[in-house]
Amino acid sequence: MCLAIPSKVIAIKDNVALLETLGVQREASLDLMGESVKVGDYVLLHIGYVMSKIDEKEALESIELYQEMIAKMNETHE
Repeated sequence: MCLAIPSKVIAIKDNVALLETLGVQREASLDLMGESVKVGDYVLLHIGYVMSKIDEKEALESIELYQEMIAKMNETHE
């Protein structure tokens, strides 16, 4: 089972997107995307490849849920 965290595209160069995911930046290939991706889009990635675009509202709701889960896990480890 894989969890895909929505990531925001912050730059694109040579078919590689620079993504921001919960404050962490990483690069991912756009080679498998059938539709165009632009800076500001939210995407889902898997093993270094952008797999699909996601609606901004849905992405932000998902990110909020992940942040709540992370906060809850941090509480249990204190």
